[in-house]
Amino acid sequence: MFDPGQETLSAESEEDSNGINLMEFSDEILLHILSYVPCTDLVLNVRRTCRKLATLCLDKSLTHMVLLHKEYQVNKDKVKQLMRGIGKEIHQLNMAGCYWLPSSTIDHVIRCKNLVKLNLSGCHLTSLRLSKMLSALQHLRSLAIDVNPGFDASQLSSECKATLSRVLELKQTLYTPSYGVVPCCTSLEKLLLYFEILDRSREGFILSGQLMVGESNVPHYQNLRVFYARLAPGYVNQEVVRLYLAVLSDRTPENLHAFLISAPGSFAESGTTKNLLDSMARNVCLDALQLPKSWINGSGLLQHLKFNNPFYFSFSRCTLSGGHLILRVINGGKDLKSLTSLNLSGCIHCLSSDSLFRKAEDDIDSSILESLVVSCCNLRHLNLSAAHHHSSESLGKHLCQLLARLRHLLSLALSVCSITDVPTNTDKPPVQSVTNVVPPGLGKKIRIGVPTYAKNFLEQSNQTSQSSVFWTLLENLLFLKTLELIGSSFSSAMPRNEPAIRNSLPACSRAQSVGDSEVAAIGQLTFLQNLTLAQLPNILTGAGLVSIGLQCQHLRTLSLANLGMMGKVVYMSALMDMLKHCKCLRDLRLEQPYFSANTQFFQALSHCSSLQRLCIISRSGTLQFDAVMSFMANCLEVIMCHMFMGETLTVCKNLQQSILRSFQADRPALNVIIFPLLHEDLTEVIRDVPMMHLDEITLFKSRVAEEPPNLWW
Repeated sequence: MFDPGQETLSAESEEDSNGINLMEFSDEILLHILSYVPCTDLVLNVRRTCRKLATLCLDKSLTHMVLLHKEYQVNKDKVKQLMRGIGKEIHQLNMAGCYWLPSSTIDHVIRCKNLVKLNLSGCHLTSLRLSKMLSALQHLRSLAIDVNPGFDASQLSSECKATLSRVLELKQTLYTPSYGVVPCCTSLEKLLLYFEILDRSREGFILSGQLMVGESNVPHYQNLRVFYARLAPGYVNQEVVRLYLAVLSDRTPENLHAFLISAPGSFAESGTTKNLLDSMARNVCLDALQLPKSWINGSGLLQHLKFNNPFYFSFSRCTLSGGHLILRVINGGKDLKSLTSLNLSGCIHCLSSDSLFRKAEDDIDSSILESLVVSCCNLRHLNLSAAHHHSSESLGKHLCQLLARLRHLLSLALSVCSITDVPTNTDKPPVQSVTNVVPPGLGKKIRIGVPTYAKNFLEQSNQTSQSSVFWTLLENLLFLKTLELIGSSFSSAMPRNEPAIRNSLPACSRAQSVGDSEVAAIGQLTFLQNLTLAQLPNILTGAGLVSIGLQCQHLRTLSLANLGMMGKVVYMSALMDMLKHCKCLRDLRLEQPYFSANTQFFQALSHCSSLQRLCIISRSGTLQFDAVMSFMANCLEVIMCHMFMGETLTVCKNLQQSILRSFQADRPALNVIIFPLLHEDLTEVIRDVPMMHLDEITLFKSRVAEEPPNLWW
């Protein structure tokens, strides 16, 4: 406890001769400043500095909500001290993704008697510990947990079930076929289900999706307002989600206003799901909708569903035509001002009037997009990736010109081929006015550490690209925080639950017109925080990356994949120059064949003082043992290092063990995987990656409008 007579720092006593004493600020200003300090630091450190801060650090505005998510230096002892100090004051506790904490840490949550919201996703939790904890949390209304193999609902006490009966919001991630605690939650209004069940056990046994059926195991959906299910690949996940849906099909909740199912690949419609959709069409009015593509394709479902004030639509991978989109969803342009998030990723015909005789590469109908922009003028998040949305050379306005009207956009995903100006000649890539350029096809080696781009490139690119439609688009979206430019045929070399892909599909011919000057245009986005660039074949030097590094000072997440020629990394010098300016960068993902993770690269990366997670995926890529170890020693915030390269298994294992042996004691959350990309056991290694890292950085995917905004607190 703080002793007023033993202050370690007298902030009131001595003022800086040239400045202002921080303690002279008002309590309101100081509380605002302290709100940016992690709660563990406030309670365990800052409050011990002086009397005034001792009082302010325990203010309700700072202690009611405690966020331990991504506080990677937190350990069991710190959690114990935190709960002892302010446990009774905490109303919301977020420990999501604290995979490094032992399961016994959960025992200390019992001190938080007044908890209303609790997020333990990604934490180690047994049935007995869950029962003991929930028995003491009588005010709990929102809960997020994982259900792992060995979970036994029969071990839950009557007091625990009483608490669960009052829970209104439940987020449940399933790693084993189970209802989890859903049957105990009889008052549910929001249910989020994440199905991460593998088809085979570690021992190789095929798993079954069958669940025990009985009165005590039947979910209660009568008060449900939001139903969301996200499925990882695998038939077991599909079997289990059908059992959850079976109850919904018997009696659809009258207050249901958001129904969302995200399923990869083919998820066939069954008699049960068809009855459910028919019941929804008759009885509910929706505000958010996402369905598997096979449930929408070829059906007249959309014309029967009723919408109130929709805020989220996802038709990812559907064959929905633009005509149907305007007529059945947008309702001819009426009542869609409420829509803030729209996912049309992989909808190859959504911007054409008819899909019957159209090829995927044909030009779009700009009038469809114009109707969309006019009707949905308040869009904040828009995903148009994974499709050839080619603007016509002569008919209508360009896609970029129309999207420039959406001034409220915060996140945007586009295909690379959709931003090109005019398709005058797609046989050869345009020649850019840059010196020291290595023409495609020549085998000239690039000296690492020597810039291979013109120093005056930024000035040249500004002069040549300011008239481009892409430049104009970004010029009008100055508050954009997330941008994804992804090749329409791009696929990551490391998919989920499958061997690594050895060959990639060629880029769209129109993408050959998109190069360094377009990348440089991204530097206009002063508030950009997340950037993804994938399959830009006409990157010649990567000089545009330097512009981004210099001007986008808020950049936190950077993902680069398959830029330039596939046989060599032509942008290495520019990347190293860029990284020297990325002081706020926290996550870096690089996917590029023949990438050399050498000393020069890691020296440049060491300038990223805020870096926490690094993932490199490179077929035939190489790494330098000493360079990696030196980087880890210099960058003290790095807690995740994933490298899937072309090195031998022995080299990879030795490096992984050395990193863990040297740094894990000081970094409790350290997660290291160094493994050959093309090794047959890759999928077994991947299954041990904490879900937070796997989902957010290791696996490549488009994340714009992937889920409704504010789906979970």
